[in-house]
Amino acid sequence: MRRLMILGYGIGSYAIGMGSLVYMIGWLGNFIVPRSIDSTATGPLGRALLINGGLFVAFALQHSVMARPHFKAWWTRFVPEAAERATYVLFSGIAMMAVMLLWQPLGMNVWDVQHPTGRILLHSFYGLGWMILVGSTFVLNHFDLFGLRQVWLQFRNQPYTHLKFATPGPYRMVRHPLYVGWITLAWATPTMSVAHFAFAMATTTYILVAIQFEERDLIDFHGDAYEEYRQGTPMLIPKLRQPQNSDTAGLPQGNA
Repeated sequence: MRRLMILGYGIGSYAIGMGSLVYMIGWLGNFIVPRSIDSTATGPLGRALLINGGLFVAFALQHSVMARPHFKAWWTRFVPEAAERATYVLFSGIAMMAVMLLWQPLGMNVWDVQHPTGRILLHSFYGLGWMILVGSTFVLNHFDLFGLRQVWLQFRNQPYTHLKFATPGPYRMVRHPLYVGWITLAWATPTMSVAHFAFAMATTTYILVAIQFEERDLIDFHGDAYEEYRQGTPMLIPKLRQPQNSDTAGLPQGNA
């Protein structure tokens, strides 16, 4: 019964995490959802800035603190180890939904591209960002990254084993293709309101800072293998010509 409950918890957490990503497609892309990031301002500027700042800081703290090894070691004293990743996904989904539902539009545009070709191009880059983001999770192991593999293995009473250290697909070109996707979809929009610009700036800054902590953890966990990978592979911007890397010299599960 306990194993079944943990499995159900993992599936529910996955649904909430994925649901927040699906909602974000419309929220950032300005379609389907009732209020997007570029909607008309609804309140005083000062209050909106305080709310938005608080929401993003809360999301950033949750996303980073819960990903650190010391927190995981403490947290698994209260939740089953098999459910640790699912809990991270659950809290990340809730935090992201809170940002999107409570975010205060600010009005005013930094840019507003009206030319049809320009709009198509920017929408295409937006779609590309999502393809890179989602695709990067699958070239590693999507279900491990989102906690489903862990709860499924415990349901079958099988031990969890960490994924093999590898650099498949885009991980041969950059160390963090998932973050490349995040940055692309944050900036690729034909209508960039002030609120959207602030979100894109905060997201980019957060990613650049978070990478430093994440890579420190990866070096601690994988030692020279990751350090060698780090020295030979760009962080976010691929080189025009790449050396041939082995499939077995690469990257473990990320935290984004």
